[in-house]
Amino acid sequence: MLLLRRCRRLTAGLSPAQAQRARPAGSPAPSWCGVGGGSRSSSGGGEDGQTAQDPRWRPALAGLLVGTGAVLAYGLHHHKAERPLAPMEPAPPVFSQAEVSKHGSLEAGVWVTFRGGVYDITEFVAMHPGGDKILLAAGGALEPFWALYAVHSQDHVLDILSEYKVGELDPEDQARQRAVEPSDPYSGDPQRHPVLRVNSAKPFNAEPPPELLGDSYITPSAIFFKRNHLPVPRVDPASYRLRVEGLPRPLSLSLADLKSRFPKHTVTATLQCAGNRRSEMNAVKQVKGLNWGIAAISNATWSGALLRDVLREGGWGPEAAGGGARHVQFEGLDADASGTTYGASIPLNKALSEEGDVLLAYQMNGEDLPADHGYPLRVVVPGTVGARNVKWLGKVIVSREESASHWQQNDYKGFSPGTDWDTVDFKSAPAIQELPVQSAITQPADGAVLERDADGEVTVRGYAWSGGGREVVRVDVSLDGGKTWQVARLREGEEQGEEQGEAPPPPPLPGRAWAWKLWEVVAPLPPGEQQVEIVCKAVDNSYNMQPDSVAPIWNLRGVLSNAWHRVRVTVRED
Repeated sequence: MLLLRRCRRLTAGLSPAQAQRARPAGSPAPSWCGVGGGSRSSSGGGEDGQTAQDPRWRPALAGLLVGTGAVLAYGLHHHKAERPLAPMEPAPPVFSQAEVSKHGSLEAGVWVTFRGGVYDITEFVAMHPGGDKILLAAGGALEPFWALYAVHSQDHVLDILSEYKVGELDPEDQARQRAVEPSDPYSGDPQRHPVLRVNSAKPFNAEPPPELLGDSYITPSAIFFKRNHLPVPRVDPASYRLRVEGLPRPLSLSLADLKSRFPKHTVTATLQCAGNRRSEMNAVKQVKGLNWGIAAISNATWSGALLRDVLREGGWGPEAAGGGARHVQFEGLDADASGTTYGASIPLNKALSEEGDVLLAYQMNGEDLPADHGYPLRVVVPGTVGARNVKWLGKVIVSREESASHWQQNDYKGFSPGTDWDTVDFKSAPAIQELPVQSAITQPADGAVLERDADGEVTVRGYAWSGGGREVVRVDVSLDGGKTWQVARLREGEEQGEEQGEAPPPPPLPGRAWAWKLWEVVAPLPPGEQQVEIVCKAVDNSYNMQPDSVAPIWNLRGVLSNAWHRVRVTVRED
């Protein structure tokens, strides 16, 4: 029936003589095939309708149907041979690199090349999440810039780019690009411990398994969480100089100067990424950022010169304070392809405070800083978000203004759950400095299967910390989803030191509790329950407490995630 329905179209190319030969001898052209130009009524009446119902017609009709396949096949072949070919899509225009280079500004249009294609991204510049940095590639190749950020290799980013394609790059220019293709900017990165759970390879970002994180009060440097924004720079310690500007007497200090001219101070301090526990926000609604678990936080001892001592060396004092400076900016030596370095800033009063303990650190856990942690020098700002603890420190600037860095102005800020990427105004929110109270369960793991032994108890362990030097004074733990609570035992640093054969550190001074507290509770499992939800929440000495759920604190960047931490386990009867 399909062939019959389509025969009018398929035999349209036959000549009248060919159409006549296609009919049985002496028979009229069937009206349903439309060759003879007759018509058949829908009621089946008329001469043709009567003929079709006549039993004498049936053998002829059967023969006709048998022969129709050959006729249609011939007709289709003949029709294809005679009909004009369908118009092909025109080949995309080809542009030379010289032509692309003419489009290097918003006024002239912003064109870029990528993998042999040419793209007009003028309209996209205003929507680029990285701001106008994309203009650095205007008139040239995207590859050297995109190689710095792994997010650009994701399918959805490539899909967005494809919408702006306007042509192809001349093959000769493509060959020239390949000949000078830049080497991998991450080829000089150090080796990392294989136990780390990698969230991003380039730049490298990784966290330790939670069960290892809670084993030691001092986190071993090898498994201390790694947060890099750019390639790890190679810095020659012999030629290294730290420049300190914005002072009555600007300074240029070698590593030897910092070690010999200023007293060495040691501070035990916890660093936490602003995105720690972002994965829990992703579970509510997708956010932008690395999918950190609960281990983008670690604790170490840091040694170096106090920043306040260095600023005083440059003449900073009460008489200089009248200049209106309010911030201290830091610039790293890690840079992107354009030479733009990582940067951040902190309030000047934090830098100058005797209780601030801000260090220009050259040692971590008693040894030179590892490459991933800022060798040869970094700033450590206790009680402050990790993003302000700039690594590979190259410059310190006392200033009236905050750092103009992207990471200070257009990132690491918190917003309402109702703010989205269409309405967000980064200038409307302050940069994150001190972080809120935090705690998480490191043992047992979410999804673990526990055996109910004769005691019917489970040991729950975790960490707790609060920003701004506020001391954690209590951790509450629930084994029934938050209906009832028990108070955990805080495992102080002195206890940890004794276990490791080290001298116990003194208890923290008020307002200077920079280090976390590990905690533990042994509690009975709920009788008869096979599915158990374990919950923890911490309280600091200002009686700040964690919120009970993620949704009210959700934000589009997934930062400041500090809701009650929950793990769900299965209990199996022994």
